[in-house]
Amino acid sequence: MTPLPSLLRKSSSTDWRSFTAAVVLSLLGLVTMTSFAGDDPFAVRQAIWIFLGVLLFFVTSSIDWRVLRRGSVAGIIFMIAVVPLIFLVVAGQAIQGARSWFDIGPFALQPVEFVKLALIIALAKYFSRRHIEIANIRHILISGGYALLVFVLVALQPDFGSALIIGFIWLGMVLVSGISRVHLIALFLIGLVAIGGLWTFGFKEYQRERLLTFLHPMADIQGAGYNAYQSTVAVGSGEIIGKGIGYGTQSKLRFLPEYQTDFIFAAFAEEWGLVGVLLIFSLYGLIFVQILRTATRGASNFETLFALGVLFYFLAHFTLHVGINMGLLPVTGTTIPFMSYGGSHILAEFIALGMISGMSRYARVTHPEALTNEFSGAHGR
Repeated sequence: MTPLPSLLRKSSSTDWRSFTAAVVLSLLGLVTMTSFAGDDPFAVRQAIWIFLGVLLFFVTSSIDWRVLRRGSVAGIIFMIAVVPLIFLVVAGQAIQGARSWFDIGPFALQPVEFVKLALIIALAKYFSRRHIEIANIRHILISGGYALLVFVLVALQPDFGSALIIGFIWLGMVLVSGISRVHLIALFLIGLVAIGGLWTFGFKEYQRERLLTFLHPMADIQGAGYNAYQSTVAVGSGEIIGKGIGYGTQSKLRFLPEYQTDFIFAAFAEEWGLVGVLLIFSLYGLIFVQILRTATRGASNFETLFALGVLFYFLAHFTLHVGINMGLLPVTGTTIPFMSYGGSHILAEFIALGMISGMSRYARVTHPEALTNEFSGAHGR
């Protein structure tokens, strides 16, 4: 029988569809956060981050990532990525009530964005070796330990939005790895207990207020419910074709706080309307489909699981951000991929896309005739 390497196709092609969609989304976000008047503290910095992200995409797409399957490389990457989180919790300086950033001159880096990617690598490596034994509860607990470590460190900053993303990434990768129904029910019960514990011992007072405001959105629109209320007003006021680029009153007049980061979808919807929302949904849909397509053609279980992990990573950010901006979910302060202001998540997202593009160069052959030739050649010997 033909050896396994012959079942792989090597290609130098880049995933231009995902890349183009990501760049367009980044530019749409850049336009939305630009004030077009006076000093603009966001646009120039964001343009630099987008440029660096594009460079990192091409760098990472040219690397042979099969090295991550070998030895303890994935584990080492994960441990190195976790160290800055520990430092922030122990000795970090609080910025806007959270110890989540390292100040580097005029810029700031948020380590948790790179830890999300490191966690995906570590889980993909772990499950790729043990997917047959996933029914063993031991593997659920061990993999959960990786995610729990990051979850706790991020929640202590506190950054509950990123902590939720960590949980979604782990849960998604466990589900595709083949968790049993009994274990899934057990995880659900454990999750309920964890939420109860967080409410009692982990949440700050303002976080409890946000959750209560979600249940009763009109109870305090001048206080805890202000952001959610202004966000829904911005989305609704865009109507079909929007108010026009640069004419979003809720965002540009600062009625909508953090419109360039946590509420950029609402700011975009106000200026572009339903037409613009359908446009960006199509672009995100293209990225998600391309990632799923790459996952189905992974050269090994590792590449498949890594691509699916990135898909859960993007989906979780997208779903939470849009849900929050439309008043469907509690406000947790979550960015949307490629569009929100911030360098750390832009770099991490372009790196993730670049890694998937690099892995697709060694995609599994899926054509039926390849398998026919494989078996007919074996029988002919």
